[in-house]
Amino acid sequence: MLSPTPLAAQGPTFSRLVAGVMTWGVWGHQLDEAKMAALIQDCVALGITTFDHADIYGHYTTEAAFGAAFRSSGVARGDVQLVSKCGIRLVCPQRPENTIKSYDTSRSYIVASAEQSLRHLQTDHLDLLLVHRPSPLMDADEVAAAFEQLLAQGKVLHVGVSNFTPSQFSLLNSRIPLATNQVEASLLHTAPLFDGTFDQAQTHRLRPMVWSPLGNLFQRDDATAARVLAALEAISPNYGHPGHDVLLLAWLLRHPALPLPVLGTARKERLIAATQALDIHLTDADWFTLLAAATGQEVA
Repeated sequence: MLSPTPLAAQGPTFSRLVAGVMTWGVWGHQLDEAKMAALIQDCVALGITTFDHADIYGHYTTEAAFGAAFRSSGVARGDVQLVSKCGIRLVCPQRPENTIKSYDTSRSYIVASAEQSLRHLQTDHLDLLLVHRPSPLMDADEVAAAFEQLLAQGKVLHVGVSNFTPSQFSLLNSRIPLATNQVEASLLHTAPLFDGTFDQAQTHRLRPMVWSPLGNLFQRDDATAARVLAALEAISPNYGHPGHDVLLLAWLLRHPALPLPVLGTARKERLIAATQALDIHLTDADWFTLLAAATGQEVA
């Protein structure tokens, strides 16, 4: 079992690893209700109790599929934490009114999206609601008003953002306290380590959530991937040959911002393997060996 982890001083308590459901439905594994319910049970049994959604996943279908599966899983609502994201308008048959992919962070849209997520997930509250992407037309006061309304109604317990730059985070955080910034980060995408994103998280003592924590390494065929795989192979004996995916997670977990990886798998065996990363503490030398392999050079 994984130890519960406070996301922020006044934020929610999540599992140390998060189950990302983006590929559970029609955007990936196309799990039916029974298989999705079984996977929910498997996650909870491993201590992975936080589930990361977005309204757009599966072209607006995955939340409802998960809601039905959760209802049939027998897992108690109080034993899990549900996260969703909103603010992207996709062009798809499920949303014929959307004529161009765009962002919408208006008060009315955020509130309507959150209420729709509640209906689809068959729950009375979200543990965390995130603005999915920062819109160039974002009015911080209007977003804050939407968040305040949802918080006051008890429909959302905590709020945050996703894919925000440090300055965008600071802007909205100046209006309403945010619990996290969910960003892309991995050994193959190290920007948050150097652009101020993880520094800001430490400043505010907020744990960032991280999507694509493996960096799609195993789907790549290029010089960078070859260097990283060779470096992983070289350090693997130091940790009992746990698997390259486990070492990639351990590399990320080693960062003092204490990020929460969002696991993008729908396979039980990979979820089990991921939990091993929590017991691995990379040495500084091995951590920098991997970083040098990813960047193609030693640190200056």
